[in-house]
Amino acid sequence: MKIQDVLPEAALPEIPADTEVRGIAYDSRKTGPGYLFFAFRGKNVDGRAFAAQALERGAVAVVSELPKPEGFAGPWIQVKHGRRALALASRVFYGCPDEQLSIIGITGTNGKTTTSYLLDSVLREAGKTTALMGTIECRIAGRSMAAVNTTPESADLFKLFADLRDAGGSHVTMEVSSHGLALGRVYGIRFHTAVFTNLSRDHLDFHGTMENYFAAKRMLFEGAGAPPPAIAVLNADDPYSREIPVAPGTRVFRYGLGEDAEVRAANVSSGFDGLRFEIRCGGECYPVSSPLPGLMNVYNILAAWTTAKSEGIAPETIARGIAACRAVPGRFEKVEAGQPFLVAVDYAHTDDALRNVISVARSLNPRRVITLFGCGGDRDRTKRPVMGSVAGSLSDYVVLTSDNPRSEDPLAIMNDVMVGLCRHDVPYHAEPDREKAIRFALAQAEPGDIVILAGKGHETYQIFKDRTIPFDDREVARRALKEMGYHG
Repeated sequence: MKIQDVLPEAALPEIPADTEVRGIAYDSRKTGPGYLFFAFRGKNVDGRAFAAQALERGAVAVVSELPKPEGFAGPWIQVKHGRRALALASRVFYGCPDEQLSIIGITGTNGKTTTSYLLDSVLREAGKTTALMGTIECRIAGRSMAAVNTTPESADLFKLFADLRDAGGSHVTMEVSSHGLALGRVYGIRFHTAVFTNLSRDHLDFHGTMENYFAAKRMLFEGAGAPPPAIAVLNADDPYSREIPVAPGTRVFRYGLGEDAEVRAANVSSGFDGLRFEIRCGGECYPVSSPLPGLMNVYNILAAWTTAKSEGIAPETIARGIAACRAVPGRFEKVEAGQPFLVAVDYAHTDDALRNVISVARSLNPRRVITLFGCGGDRDRTKRPVMGSVAGSLSDYVVLTSDNPRSEDPLAIMNDVMVGLCRHDVPYHAEPDREKAIRFALAQAEPGDIVILAGKGHETYQIFKDRTIPFDDREVARRALKEMGYHG
């Protein structure tokens, strides 16, 4: 493909317009002969430092919004917005695969992952060849890869879209993070459907304010670099949904528990074995059952059901797909070893998510709820005392520990949490070593209790200032339970 086709709006003073482009990369290590290398300035790294390496590997030019470094010998193409240029170039290079797929973007603070798994299960039940992209994994036509970011860079996204198209696929379900929106990773993508789950405090270390955070989420519905989505699926019970911009021509479907919702849940029954309720829509009533427990999953199921119905999938097929979606990794995922109490691992790392998961546990009528959690380092400090207060107000016993401390002192993070935790008269234990903390929490449990291990969910590592170590809450819990004499 000619460079003038890949970068139609760029000035090309240093390279012939008919130069062949054979690939696109933003990582110099993945650059090859005939590639365009896109150099960005990140939080810690300036991509220009790797421009020479890209040139040595065969890049035909470097593209950047930054000026050409002194002494750089290769062709340099300066553009107004680097990541937008990367997105649009990738879209053209891979043959505009988003025009040949039904791409469903799910955004919000909580529920994105579970909703995406539910919807993908429904689509596959309907016989579709699908892609699933999100926090846990990237799955293309049945082939799974580990996720690096919740929302990959645009070059990776368009390559994945093209792979699905070439495999005969039709539908993409993807989590769309606020970072992905703000940084232009989804710029230029033609979303068929945009789904909004909810909004609560998160990522303020990046966005600064709730207003900025919400502004990033809104971009999915405004059509950044592409037409607005054809369909918007909104949580009618979340106040932020009323401020979501809906473009003329976009069909809107609202779900929830209140009368404002066109798709509503009624007669909800939740227990250890999951959920049973009715979905009421257009004067009809449809029974739904799911192995996923708790009110938060009622909303996730409603979002998936509403989206699938808007895609023309029959209600009975939707119901089968929802029932077939078992435990989502790290989302109230049970650890079973024959113990007489329930152990659930959950990704809850915001105050709202922690409130939701403890509420799920409470709805199961346990003898006690024991909550273990920590807060991540180098992230929004303001949520730490709030999370402490949530845990202290809703739990019967709290075990405060470390999460991913990153560059911060784990004890300093825990002290921030204690400000909120100590507002409540709840017994607690503080242990910065997460494995010791998990073992302690399990040792406190008695028959009929629920132990929540919150914060890390599906993650299989723990990040410290100077190292990253293998760490999986689920495996640690299984080992501990086995050593306690349980062998389920």
